[in-house]
Amino acid sequence: MRTEMMVGISEPTVAAYLDHITVSFLFNKIDRWDVKGRRYLSSPSKYYAVDTGLRNARINFRQTEMSHLMENAICNELLRRGYNVDVGVVESTERNSEGVVEKKRREIDFIVNKGMKKLYIQSALTITPDGKLDQETASLRRTGDFFRKIVVVGGSQQPRLDDDGLLYVGIVPFLMDSSILDSII
Repeated sequence: MRTEMMVGISEPTVAAYLDHITVSFLFNKIDRWDVKGRRYLSSPSKYYAVDTGLRNARINFRQTEMSHLMENAICNELLRRGYNVDVGVVESTERNSEGVVEKKRREIDFIVNKGMKKLYIQSALTITPDGKLDQETASLRRTGDFFRKIVVVGGSQQPRLDDDGLLYVGIVPFLMDSSILDSII
């Protein structure tokens, strides 16, 4: 691996740094789970800042995308509530616009486990009818199981179910009312 200044860094060195930032409680490491294969993947884990203020100060407030900050806040809240959290990966085969079958790999932002119970959570700052809805929920719709699926959106939207059984809830009620998850998990 090469850095911006073209200095070589070995994978063990990077792994050691990542271990140090998680042990020092600066970042949470979230592993990837293959939903259909039911196993952890060796592909890179995701890291979420424990304190987004420190993260933002360190990068001089250059990357303050609300969608990323919301996803980070959801992760922190799930961990604070004592849930086991993974990132989900769903593989499927689909036909592209030319009719060619290809494998697709989609991500579910969070798989939340509590005992034997499980639910899927997708973070989507905005959902618009112009394809964004399909893009954000495609991974949830392809899990092939019947665990509860939640889409957390920006704002104060109260919980509502769609025709496919997906629960939509705003980030404000999600963060303010811990019983939202407890009542369905």
